[in-house]
Order: sequence, then C-alpha cells, then structure tokens
Amino acid sequence: MSNQPRSVSWTATAVQSLSPGYFPFVLATSIISTGTFLLGPSWLSRALLVIASAGLAVLIVAQVIQVVLFRSSVAAAFDDPGRVFGFFAIAAGLDVVGIRLAAAGHPPATAILAGVAAVVWLALTYGVPAILLLGRSHDSVLGDVNGTWLLWVVATQSLSLVASTLVRAWPSQTGLLAPVAVGLWSVGLVLYLLLVSLILQRWLTVRVTPQTLSPPYWILMGATAIIVLAGARILGLLAALPVVRAAAGFVEGFSFALWAFGTWWIPLLVVLGCWRYIRHRWPLSYEPALWSVVFPLGMYSVATLSFGQAAHLAFMGPLSRFMLWVAVAAWVAVAATFAARLLGATGFSFTGHHRGAATGRKNT
Repeated sequence: MSNQPRSVSWTATAVQSLSPGYFPFVLATSIISTGTFLLGPSWLSRALLVIASAGLAVLIVAQVIQVVLFRSSVAAAFDDPGRVFGFFAIAAGLDVVGIRLAAAGHPPATAILAGVAAVVWLALTYGVPAILLLGRSHDSVLGDVNGTWLLWVVATQSLSLVASTLVRAWPSQTGLLAPVAVGLWSVGLVLYLLLVSLILQRWLTVRVTPQTLSPPYWILMGATAIIVLAGARILGLLAALPVVRAAAGFVEGFSFALWAFGTWWIPLLVVLGCWRYIRHRWPLSYEPALWSVVFPLGMYSVATLSFGQAAHLAFMGPLSRFMLWVAVAAWVAVAATFAARLLGATGFSFTGHHRGAATGRKNT
C-alpha cells in the first residue's frame, strides 16, 4: 500500500513530461514489423505488430491525458521550435501502423488511422509554420533546427504511402487516392530539400556540440528512405492512370537519387555518432531519441527492398535483408536499455521484486 502513491506519482510525472519523441518507437517497431512481414520470420513480424499497436494505443491515451490535464506542458512544446516538429511523429506513427495493418488484411483499420493522421497532419502542417513565422519571440530560429524537423517530411510521405496502399484495397477510389499519393509525395520531396538545406546551414553557422548532435539527425537518412518507399508504392500503381503516367519517370529517377543520397548519409552519420559518443565520451544511455536511429534503419531496409522490386534492381534485395537484421539488432538493444530504465524508474529489479518490498517488511 505504501508503494502505491509512488507509482501513481511516477505515472503522473511521466504523462506530464511525455514527449512526442516516444512516437518514433511506434515508427521503428511497425516498420520493422513490415520488413519481417516481407522477408520473414513471420512470428517476429506478428509480435512486433502487437507491440507497435499496443505502444501506439498507450501513447495516444497518454497524449490525450496530457492535453487535457497538463496543457501548459503541451503549450511549452509548441512554443519551442526545437521540439514542436516532434508532434509530426504522431501522424507518422498512425500511418505506419496502418500500413502494416493493411498488409495483415485490415484496410478499414488503416483508413481510420489514416483519417486521424490526416487531421493531425493538416493541423500541424499549417499551424507549426504559422507559429514559427508569426509567434516567435526572437529574430531567428536557425539555432533550433534539428533532425526532428524532418519528421514533417516523414509524416507527409506516410500519408502518401497510405493513399497508395488503400488504392489496392479500394480500387473504386483510385481516381482520388492516386493523385493524393503523388501530390503528397511531391510535397514531401520539396520539404526534404528545403529542410536539409536549413540543417546544413545550421551546422555551418552554429557551433556543433555533442549535446546538439542528437540521434534524431538519423532522420536525415530515414526521410530519404520513406520518400523512396512512397515512390516505390506509386510505381506499383496502374501505369495507365493519368497521374502515374505523368509522374512515373520523375518519381523513379528521384527515388533512386534519394536512395543513393540516403545511402551516402549512413557512413557520415556513423562518423558523427563516433565523434559524439567516443571522442567526447557522451554517455550511451537510454533516451527516447534513440528510436530515431532505429526507425531509419528499418525504413531503409523496407524502402530498398520495395524500390528494388519496382525498378528491377536485383542488387537491392540482399542489401535490404542485411539492413533489416541491423535494424532488428538495434531495436533489441534500445528496447533492452528502455526496459532496464523502466524497471529502475518504477522501483523493480530484474528479479521481479519491488525494491521497496523488503524495506517495507523490515520497517513493519
């Protein structure tokens, strides 16, 4: 009984301090589930789908509670240019789970999640720029630019992916869904080019420190990967569709260029990580942002496989398999550190006994 208030207090604190940075956990888990659905093993794919769905449900409930009970925390995040783009991960998480559910034969669930994601995306895609342009308190936000800004691209492309996916489930709506898929793909592509320019400008004009060189910069690669995956899904639509016929060559060429650019990013991001964790001895402990490393690895694998099949590039198949297992290994490593952190925060040891139990018996 004496331990219950501590648990309640910990839960309330966790909800109040909830960051959208936890939604990349859903992105990482669901895209690796998709990868294992395509390449096997099927049991791992099903297990990860359950974990991703449960994680999404818990995070959505916690986010709603935070909005209702801790509005000041949400308002503070929206007023911070360095954190506000993290909210795009909510829309992306809904869509990527929906894509996996469609593969499992549940397109109505995909449509529902996509509808909610579209509402969130619309509110953010116009609200966030309006806040940055009209509501900022200082002249420049360049110093606040970071990898989470690219979640805007990820969310946009995830909607394109859902639209392409639902074409197969509801061919009667092809005339609406196909232009939406191509249009959002195009918007996401332009956003990527703009935001990468801002990130490079920030790196070259504002001093880079181990603190600012955070894991979400891996989304530089992850954003290219989801653009490539969305492009592959568009190429898989009926070639006779007017919008596909008009854009197919452009989509295929740019998708390959961005696949190559995303591949180019990987060694550089590894070097930057070594500079942070080895050269400057930054502590390698659990933080929610680590899921922003796992998600790009999984997305790169699925995108490489899908685009290789769409463009008939055989060399991409073995590479996608290798990267999938890299992503699985990264997921296991981050999940293990998260579990250890969670058990420690709630006062449980790995033996399954509450740390306060022995003390409580002793005190009585």
